[in-house]
Amino acid sequence: MHTSALLHLLQLTSPSLPIGAYSYSQGLEAAIEQGVVCDESSSRAWIADALHQVVARFEAPILWRLLKAFEHRDIVAVANWTERHIAARDTSEIRAETMQMGFSLRHLATELSIGDPELLHLLQAQSEVPLPTALAFAAVAMNVPHDAALLGMLFSWTENQVLVCVKSVPLGQVCGQRLLLSLRPNLESAALQAQQLTDDELSNWSPGLSLLSMQHEVQYSRLYRS
Repeated sequence: MHTSALLHLLQLTSPSLPIGAYSYSQGLEAAIEQGVVCDESSSRAWIADALHQVVARFEAPILWRLLKAFEHRDIVAVANWTERHIAARDTSEIRAETMQMGFSLRHLATELSIGDPELLHLLQAQSEVPLPTALAFAAVAMNVPHDAALLGMLFSWTENQVLVCVKSVPLGQVCGQRLLLSLRPNLESAALQAQQLTDDELSNWSPGLSLLSMQHEVQYSRLYRS
């Protein structure tokens, strides 16, 4: 990877990117509240399961397809996979999360003037822009290789989940870094899985997570928006 592409990837996946990723837990806070996640071992099990059973089977494969769609300037494919991602959001919190972060990233990309006019048209043509669509656009516009963008997305998601555990279980900072190191093989296999799944194999079926997300909407005390 060229140095400039690596730096662009680091910027896109940085926790300091102003799209609000730090304010969401994707159901993890509800799992902590109910005692499902309570220590380092259960934190790792939760993150690994969510990574392989949810993210690698739906969000990541859709990002992979959107990267290719933007690269080939395929407006039909961009619209199709954007619509599928939004339609698969099964709770109000999960939908609000991807739409808010996608809106913020699109606005940021516009303010930074990244992408050529044709690529920008593909993005602006979408009536709604969830996070995977905005991220795929930004990665292609900044010449980040597809496999690197995919792995960066997976790492960013995992890092955010670890930070939720560090703050809310709570776990120590050293424990959080140990979790990230131990999850490296999981990230590599999740990236490979996301690239190999056919369209018919994509699935976001995770009823337990959906129930936790709905329960979180009425949770009495919470730090996160999902």
